[in-house]
Amino acid sequence: MKRIESVNDFVVKFANVNGSGSASANELFAKAIIRMGVPVSPRNIFPSNIQGLPTWYEARVCEKGYLGRRGGIDMMVAMNPQTWMQDVMEIDSGGYLFYDSTRPLPPSAFRDDVHVIGMPITEICNATYDDPRQRQLFKNILYVGALAQLLGIDLKVIEALFAEQFRGKERLIGSNVQALHLGRDFVVEHLGDDAVGLRIRPSDGVRNRILIDGNTAAALGCVYGGATVCAWYPITPSSSLAEAFLSYCGKLRVDKETGERSYAIVQAEDEIASIGIITGAGWNGARAFTATSGPGVSLMTEFIGLAYFAEIPLTIINVQRGGPSTGMPTRTQQADILSCAYASHGDTKHVLLFPEGPGECFTFSAAALDLADRLQTPVFVMTDLDIGMNQRICEPFAWDDERRYDRGKVMTAEMLEAGHDFGRYKDVDGDGIPWRTLPGTHPTRGSYFTRGTTRDEYARYSETGPDYMKNVKRLLAKLATAASLVPQPVPKPAARKTRYGVIYFGSTSPAMDEALDVLADDNVHVNALRLCAFPFPPSVLAFIEAHDEVFVVEQNRDAQMRCLLINELQIEPARLRAVLHYDGTPITARFIIQAITLHTQARAAQRRRKAKAA
Repeated sequence: MKRIESVNDFVVKFANVNGSGSASANELFAKAIIRMGVPVSPRNIFPSNIQGLPTWYEARVCEKGYLGRRGGIDMMVAMNPQTWMQDVMEIDSGGYLFYDSTRPLPPSAFRDDVHVIGMPITEICNATYDDPRQRQLFKNILYVGALAQLLGIDLKVIEALFAEQFRGKERLIGSNVQALHLGRDFVVEHLGDDAVGLRIRPSDGVRNRILIDGNTAAALGCVYGGATVCAWYPITPSSSLAEAFLSYCGKLRVDKETGERSYAIVQAEDEIASIGIITGAGWNGARAFTATSGPGVSLMTEFIGLAYFAEIPLTIINVQRGGPSTGMPTRTQQADILSCAYASHGDTKHVLLFPEGPGECFTFSAAALDLADRLQTPVFVMTDLDIGMNQRICEPFAWDDERRYDRGKVMTAEMLEAGHDFGRYKDVDGDGIPWRTLPGTHPTRGSYFTRGTTRDEYARYSETGPDYMKNVKRLLAKLATAASLVPQPVPKPAARKTRYGVIYFGSTSPAMDEALDVLADDNVHVNALRLCAFPFPPSVLAFIEAHDEVFVVEQNRDAQMRCLLINELQIEPARLRAVLHYDGTPITARFIIQAITLHTQARAAQRRRKAKAA
């Protein structure tokens, strides 16, 4: 039987039961490989209950540095009888099945084209530990020790990670090291060094990169971006973002001498209250944000419309999950694009930013606060569960200490005193953005009534058609200005001239990076454009018009980005071909490669038939 053999390039998937303590052990496995200098992209796939349901952890080992899901499993660590058949079927032919062999299984439970590696983990734990909880927890460390020996991971690296993890609780280190070596010793005595063809070899592929999740990165970006107010209501998968912001503020926003805090964080009673709080804070001049997910945005839409029409800056970080309704709260999707772009009733359009990973979660969250102030409008940062809750390696964050916050057109007391004409909703220079004042700026000048109803340029109540039309047309001019201020699209041209293009964004990016390289190796050349924001800059339309067909790759059912492109750019729909992935798992490079290859092959065959007929 053939077997998969590879060094520093394979996928290991762990199948566990939620609440069994496996998450920390699986993370330990991934971190140990990273410490050996080999890039790893881990992903946690977990249920929406507290414990008892199946959970998976997938670790992509790739010395080339690809961070997206590849597709396919080279080794399955099957520790959950509930999902046994499903897990076994996922393994690529020639791959490996590692399992707890304490209880014998019939031959029908296995596949003839998969190499089986059994270890009586429960039996070893029962013989070693008396405490039931220890028996459960140390099962996980045992299989980490066994995998370390099978794959060539240095146990000293794992022991060093134990020392870091249990700093201040050193009494726990010895028992974990013991369990680790129990797993290692079983492999040495019973399996040998050549049981699997997958190996880890020390490398320098990680360099000085850091391992961080998108929610933590976005929270730090909000701190550096000057946010002083956060109001939120807990919702998966965004809760850890607000919690991280609280943690960072406690370290970075407290005066060392007085102990005074320069921030306000409110866990509101619901999403409606949280958006109301940051709307008030933004009106008062504070940089304010909320972190939420799709159901939260649904509840916030009326306040979002108020902030849009009253022109109040605020930032909404939407960590998207599967919908509609409760949907799949612990799965990932890119399915809130249209609901956020046009959030609220009436004619509304909002700025959306699409970070591709933790690095851009940091920079885009800080940029969103600048854009909200500059444009005087709500700005959405559109991440998702894959980015937000999974750790990725990325370059260390950089911040220019000379950078100054862009507060936009804020009229000062001196300007008012000098006789500047203040019309709160008056466009003075054609960019669609009026001047604003902050409460208390001047004792007698610069005040205005903030309303959600129609008004004239000077904020005076008006229901006349011309006043209304002038105001909403100005808001469109502001959106056009936004197109020049948002992060611009990132092109990736093919090595050869091609009739095909592909547009993608956000968490699709890591898988797309790999797919483009593989396609090029297979002589399928595609020009690529990664979208970073809406409204779309002119370069997006130019890219589409330069190609016969453009694939739009996204993770939702209804091709929402494709719909937005068609609607906003007046594109002929036939020019944009949807490539859709929406089962709740992160898209894979193999999925993208297959979709594009099948279509280009079909088109080539069609052209050959036409040429032959002619």
